[in-house]
Amino acid sequence: MEDYTYKILEEQKGERIDKALTTLEADWTRSQIQIWLKDGAVLVNGEPVKTNYKVRVNDVITVTVPEAEELDIVAEDLDLEIVYEDEDVLVVNKPRGMVVHPAPGHASGTLVNGLMHHCNDLSGINGVMRPGIVHRIDKDTTGLLMVAKNDKAHVSLVNQLVKKTVTRKYTALVHGHIPHDKGTVDAPIGRDARDRQSMTVLDKGKHAVTHFRVLERYGNFTLVECSLETGRTHQIRVHMKYIGFPLAGDPKYGPKKTIEFDGQALHAGVLGFIHPRTEEYLEFEAPLPADFKELLEEMKSNVDNKEK
Repeated sequence: MEDYTYKILEEQKGERIDKALTTLEADWTRSQIQIWLKDGAVLVNGEPVKTNYKVRVNDVITVTVPEAEELDIVAEDLDLEIVYEDEDVLVVNKPRGMVVHPAPGHASGTLVNGLMHHCNDLSGINGVMRPGIVHRIDKDTTGLLMVAKNDKAHVSLVNQLVKKTVTRKYTALVHGHIPHDKGTVDAPIGRDARDRQSMTVLDKGKHAVTHFRVLERYGNFTLVECSLETGRTHQIRVHMKYIGFPLAGDPKYGPKKTIEFDGQALHAGVLGFIHPRTEEYLEFEAPLPADFKELLEEMKSNVDNKEK
């Protein structure tokens, strides 16, 4: 267990305690804090308080964070689509609906469960919960991920991400008719104070840059290729919403029920990096999954019918 202590300042006066704490600790969610409050793990001036307590100036809040529960990760045969593999790295094409690594509520069926069945040698730098995981894509985003099979490879791949030398190109279907053929979104991203499960453009957020170019237009929808210069959480989804063209099918950042599709129409189609051992540049491409292709065919058919 670890104790955290905070003193409430004037600008937080009157806020609910769960909201105030999410402002002080961006990695905590209000639901987490509410559980800790009910368990007596949050004290104000040495005394437990209810979840609706409103903080006062100079309140001293102590939070005793329980140790994270370690999940028993079971190797599972998930028939992963391995695009490339050698002794140092592998590249996998993740299907829609698969979570990358185990977490509360997703202890099985994750990419990590499948990787542990596929091979025994995965890097350990990210701990037992995320062996081999260098970067992530969202549950309902499809496409390519690079995985490190040893710690030396892991360090190399992470450094390439930091230096922005990894090639990452995504295909996305967005709402609206983008009139220009290409563009760049340079806007910092941070956690949304009103919804801790969502990200948003914030002045105090982390530097984030997305380049895009139009591939096809389908009436009130546009197909784009997005190239990541940085890799913030939900970056493409947040940036495209920010400029007025949210992803089609996106349950968090887009309009609801505008298309028949299971999640956001986003595919990580191109991935390139320098091999950690040979220093050769490798680039891989994964075609659009069948459901994405069918969606685009339907879009094209609708446009063609309207033009007749």
